[in-house]
Amino acid sequence: LAVRQDAVTDTIDIAPNQRVGTKRYMAPEVLDETINMIHFDSFKCADIYALGLVYSEIARRCNSGGVHEEYQLPYYDLVPSDPSIEEMRKVVCDQQLRPNIPNWWQSYEALRVMGKMKRECCYANGAARLTALRIKKTLSQLSVQVDVKI
Repeated sequence: LAVRQDAVTDTIDIAPNQRVGTKRYMAPEVLDETINMIHFDSFKCADIYALGLVYSEIARRCNSGGVHEEYQLPYYDLVPSDPSIEEMRKVVCDQQLRPNIPNWWQSYEALRVMGKMKRECCYANGAARLTALRIKKTLSQLSVQVDVKI
C-alpha cells in the first residue's frame, strides 16, 4: 500500500493499482482517479485526508463532561458497512459530504481544535489540506494549552 519516493532519482515507486487501501478512508482524488500519480506530494495530501478521519474517530471517543459518543467508522451514517468505491465516490466526491462534527465539541477547547483540524484535513482540494508540520504544531500547542498528554 505504500508509495516510496527515491530522493536520488526523484522517482516514485507505486503499486500498479492506485486505488488500494480501505475505501472509506480514500481521499476524493483517489476515489475519482484524479490524483496526480507523478508527484509524491499528491500521495501525502491523500494521507492527510485519511489522518483527518482517524483524528475524528479518536475525538468521538473522548469523554468530556461525561459526554462521549459510541465508536463509529467514518461515514457510518452515509454508506453501508462495507462500501464500494462507487458508493464512497458518490458521498465524498459528488455530494461532497464529510463526517459530522458534533456541536457539543465547541464547548471543549481540545475537541473544538480537533474538529477544526479534521475539517481542514478533509478539504476536497488536496493542496488546501493541512500539512503534517501544521498538524504537529497544532497538536503541540493544544497539549500546552489544555495540558493534554500526547
